[in-house]
Amino acid sequence: MSSLHRTIVRPIVTEQSSAAYQERGEYTFRVASEATKTSVRSAIEALFGVKVTGVWTSNQRGKARRVGKSVGRRPHWKKAIVKLRDGDTIDIFEG
Repeated sequence: MSSLHRTIVRPIVTEQSSAAYQERGEYTFRVASEATKTSVRSAIEALFGVKVTGVWTSNQRGKARRVGKSVGRRPHWKKAIVKLRDGDTIDIFEG
């Protein structure tokens, strides 16, 4: 598997992220925890053939989940919000 697919794990499609790309053209992705803004930018541009104008990243804490009598924790993960040039779109969000 190429490093581009290791950087971008999957798109995040929720009500809030759907509203963000319809109103402001921002797309949300789950990315590798060691990914940087420049690696996210280059991976999005190479995978989807679009021009990225801005990248925001944040680390999300894993939620505590109860498993029987003990409390476990889901793993921490990283989220990237990507803003595209006017007129560019990513088809997987539009369908």
